[in-house]
Amino acid sequence: MTEQKTRSRRFRLLVFDWDGTVVDSTMPIVRAVQAAYRDLRLAQPEEKAARYIIGLKLDTAFSSLSPDLPEETIEKLLERYRYHYFQSDDRISLFDGMETLLEKLDREDYFLAVATGKSRKGLDRMLWQNGLRQRFHATRCADESFSKPHPEMLLYLMDRLGVTPEQTLMIGDTTHDIQMAKNARSHALAVSYGAHDEDSLQKSQPLAIVDSVAALDTWLAVHG
Repeated sequence: MTEQKTRSRRFRLLVFDWDGTVVDSTMPIVRAVQAAYRDLRLAQPEEKAARYIIGLKLDTAFSSLSPDLPEETIEKLLERYRYHYFQSDDRISLFDGMETLLEKLDREDYFLAVATGKSRKGLDRMLWQNGLRQRFHATRCADESFSKPHPEMLLYLMDRLGVTPEQTLMIGDTTHDIQMAKNARSHALAVSYGAHDEDSLQKSQPLAIVDSVAALDTWLAVHG
């Protein structure tokens, strides 16, 4: 277990979702989802529907989009999705100000973690591409846990870092993130610059909703 740090702040552990929260990947994911359906000559989902599944484990996401499709067709969709997503994978960048914010939070002795619907291979590749491999104290991926909004990812991270639910803040752009935090009895902060719209996020009742990385920085400075 990582050695605990002494802090006087409300939160000791900040857990970030990845896609749509740390990196600007919402539209590349949506386009890859829609292209996968076109490849199989299936009716492509509308953008809002494709946005809604972001953050879920991939097979769960496609099964949610198309519950009537047989498993073998879902597998083909996953294969085509990965093909299209990887065409733009190396061009997906951090949101403006995110790298600076993470560096600042690390200096301020927060524990930093990631809970993501990405695979372990996918997250490790993105951490390496963005120079963030050493920034996070722990990470948990969808192929290592139940899919969001099941609380397993957060429960693992809290146990790994020796932090209580009351000391943990989940930061994410989807209702899946907010509900996962509630299921883990921890706290949640929503960002509205990612996949889910502000009205949906508001209905999930996070502590607050911020509309930019700068606003996230300000909120944490006041409430973190």
